Amino acid sequence: MAPVQIAMDFSWVFNSREHFVATDDTSVSGVAGRYATALFELARDQKSIDSVRADVDKFAGLLAENEDLVRLVRSPVFTAQEQGKALDAVLAKAGITGIAANFLKVLTANRRLFAVNDVIRAFRVLVAKFRGEATADVTVAEPLNDKNLDALKASLKSVTGKDVDLNVNVDPSIIGGLIVKLGSRMVDSSLRTKLNSIKHAMKEAG
Repeated sequence: MAPVQIAMDFSWVFNSREHFVATDDTSVSGVAGRYATALFELARDQKSIDSVRADVDKFAGLLAENEDLVRLVRSPVFTAQEQGKALDAVLAKAGITGIAANFLKVLTANRRLFAVNDVIRAFRVLVAKFRGEATADVTVAEPLNDKNLDALKASLKSVTGKDVDLNVNVDPSIIGGLIVKLGSRMVDSSLRTKLNSIKHAMKEAG
């Protein structure tokens, strides 16, 4: 699906600092957190944070675009050997090498490739914290183009006072609008939620 090309004004979503002030929860936990921490520490020690971040972002992009790759990652039907062989081909074609490639292979060998999206998300949180940035999880109905992403980052920066790194998830089921989670708080301006609110209000009125 092609990125959304229309300009979007996100300032109305964040018209008050009270939405997000003092909510930068940058903790990571669980299996994904442990793997992400190991990856981050290795990348930091090797002074390769930027290149590793670029490679894992590239892999996340492939997952967002390729349903066959999603099945390979998530399906328990494939053995570790089958996943590993297919992953080698994907990484080679995408030009993903070095630390990121080796890490993805470790996830595969340990039968944890199904958690790769959560690991990447946690890794981004750690990188953002290291850089003094905030991290926001954003759910949209359709992909955003660069102009809209920049506008969203600017709106979030205006209320947090920090540069904001975005974890963008495309979920057509929200129909339109967006959901933004920053730290422990969330702004839900999705069309799905608005329609559900109207439906609930109509039931109560009836």
